Amino acid sequence: MIRVVVTDDQALMRQGLASLLVLSSDVEVVGNAGDGDEALERVTELEPDVLLLDLRMPGRDGIATLEALRDRGSDVPVLVLTTFDDDELVLRALRAGARGYLLKDVALEELVGAIRTLAAGGTLVQPALTDRLLRGIGSHPQPDDFAHLPTPEPLTPRETEILRLLASGFSNREIAEALFLAEGTVKNHISTVLAKLGVRDRTRAVLRALHLGLLAAPSS
Repeated sequence: MIRVVVTDDQALMRQGLASLLVLSSDVEVVGNAGDGDEALERVTELEPDVLLLDLRMPGRDGIATLEALRDRGSDVPVLVLTTFDDDELVLRALRAGARGYLLKDVALEELVGAIRTLAAGGTLVQPALTDRLLRGIGSHPQPDDFAHLPTPEPLTPRETEILRLLASGFSNREIAEALFLAEGTVKNHISTVLAKLGVRDRTRAVLRALHLGLLAAPSS
C-alpha cells in the first residue's frame, strides 16, 4: 500500500483528493495538511511514501516546504499539484527538489499513476515540461545549486538521445521500445547521464541540460 499525505490550504480540495484516492486499491491517504508547517509535521510523524503538495498556500508555501524538507535531509518524494498559471513556481519547485508535478484538473488515473511512479523511485516529467515551462527554463539563469557544478563530460549521441526522450516524459520502458534497447541498458545510460550532469534525478537532469544548452527549448 502506498501511503500518501495530501497538502492543500483548501479543505474541499483535500477532502476531494482523499475521496478519489480511496478508490485506488493500492493508495492510502494517511494524513492531510493545510499548510507547509503541518505538512512537515505529517512527514515526520507518518513517514509517507509520497507527499502531494500545493504550491500556493498562506504561511509556509510549497516552495518553502520543499526547501525545509531538503534542509532536513528528507527523501520523501514530493508531487506538486499546480495550475497553468504557476509556471515560475513550478520551476522553483523542481529546483527545490520536487520529483514531479501535475495540474489540479488531472484525471484520477493519471494522478494515481504519478503517485505510483514516485513511490517506485521515479520522477514525473510531463511532456517537455509543457512548451511554456521549457521556454521559461531556457530563459532563466542557471540556478545557484547548479552553479557550483563543474562542466560535465560530453554526452554521447546515444545519451543525448535518451536525455531528449526523458525530457519528453518517456518512461524507461518507453525509451527502450523507442530505441530498440533492453530496459536494463536504458537504466545504465540514464545512470551515466545523471552522473555526468552531476544531478540525482531525471527532473534535475532535464533542468540542467536545458541551462547547458544540451536541449533546445521550443521556439516562440
